Amino acid sequence: MICFLRINRAMQSSACLSVIALGTGKGYLKLSSLFRNFFAKRTKELKPAVQSAPGWKLFGKVPPRENLPKDSKIIQQEYEARTGRMYKPPPPSARRKNIEFEPLSTTALILEDRPANLPAKSVEEALRHRQEYDEMVAEAKKREIKEAHKRKKIMRERFKQEENIASAMVIWVNEILPNWEGMRATRRVRELWWQGLPPSVRGKVWSLAVGNELNITPELYEIFLSRAKERWKSFSETSSENDIEGASVADREASLELIKLDISRTFPSLYIFQKGGPYHDLLHSVLGAYTCYRPDVGYVQGMSFIAAVLILNLEEADAFIAFANLLNKPCQLAFFRVDHSMMLKYFAAFEVFFEENLPKLFLHFKSYSLTPDIYLIDWIFTLYSKSLPLDLACRVWDVFCRDGEEFLFRTGLGILRLYEDILLQMDFIHIAQFLTKLPEDITSEKLFSCIAAIQMQNSNKKWAQVFASLMKDNKEGDKNHSPALKS
Repeated sequence: MICFLRINRAMQSSACLSVIALGTGKGYLKLSSLFRNFFAKRTKELKPAVQSAPGWKLFGKVPPRENLPKDSKIIQQEYEARTGRMYKPPPPSARRKNIEFEPLSTTALILEDRPANLPAKSVEEALRHRQEYDEMVAEAKKREIKEAHKRKKIMRERFKQEENIASAMVIWVNEILPNWEGMRATRRVRELWWQGLPPSVRGKVWSLAVGNELNITPELYEIFLSRAKERWKSFSETSSENDIEGASVADREASLELIKLDISRTFPSLYIFQKGGPYHDLLHSVLGAYTCYRPDVGYVQGMSFIAAVLILNLEEADAFIAFANLLNKPCQLAFFRVDHSMMLKYFAAFEVFFEENLPKLFLHFKSYSLTPDIYLIDWIFTLYSKSLPLDLACRVWDVFCRDGEEFLFRTGLGILRLYEDILLQMDFIHIAQFLTKLPEDITSEKLFSCIAAIQMQNSNKKWAQVFASLMKDNKEGDKNHSPALKS
């Protein structure tokens, strides 16, 4: 008997079987029963596998391939079997010998062989990659060790500075301040002064150094503060200054309104002088009282920075007294009253020492016709409190209170000396932009070392003598050009 058997694979799961037989009917029944029983058992055996998540193959389903995650030990064993190298972990004692300089970023640098489905590396290529990997790790370790040393050095310098401040504070409180008039001009005090005043005594020393030639009292401050408050109230009610008083006074005291605009731009990163901040009303009061005290000067942009620095170091009335006396100094009065002739004398004196100390940079500025007013005005108007970091500006103020206006221009030359190499590579526009907004990473050590290198002496003449000779020449020039002499 000849039989043809056709099995539909797609229907095995349902145990479907078709048998085509040629021959007697009896033989057909036996053969049909044999194959039905055989495939019924195979179907029961395959059933659990088919019910799981299917994997796909062309023209039909097949049981999925199991992708169990390999354990790290298994991966290590496979790697050792493939490469023939045994991994020897370091002993526990030597694994983290120096925790302080343990590199962290290098853990992301993992050297791996190619996947199994790609051609294996040659011996030369594997050695080259290993060498490159070792160089990368070594470089990362070197960089991190260098950064750790840098952080450690900064911390040491900070601790040392704090210790110096603490010891200096004891000297200032117990020895210098009780004997101020007798010790202020001594060499020892001047050296301590140069190193920077301790913050706890800074305001007191500033007040003593600036003095009170105007004889302003706290009661006088309250009088002008109440007058300023009346002005603010009148402005809000009438919205016209000229309706209150004569035009000459009103024009000056109208600057009360300008104060509100300028306060919001005073040390914006501190968020203490802006509206709602703890020192907003205090700064507003000091500036408002001054505009009523000196209507001939009024409020000039930049005053808010000076008043803010004083408020951070002094009480309200003391800050006003120091503020009024500070702005009464000849240099500040010339700038804030915009006395052009006097300002030009200061610029001319500055250029004398600029050429003496930095001749190369002086000629570079001259080639671009870059005059001192472009960068000095902002520095002088705010006493560097806007241009320098606040802690560094306070140290500049320390020595300014000791040496007077000369140190303001010496500081300007120190800044130019510090950035001389950079400025020599710039043109007019970039120099003006750079000096208007100095780098924020400027440090007191670098700046004061440059300031110390500036010699304020020209042909055996000091700052005061050079400035006096310029004033004398100006007076003689005015006489020669006067109409009375010509007639």
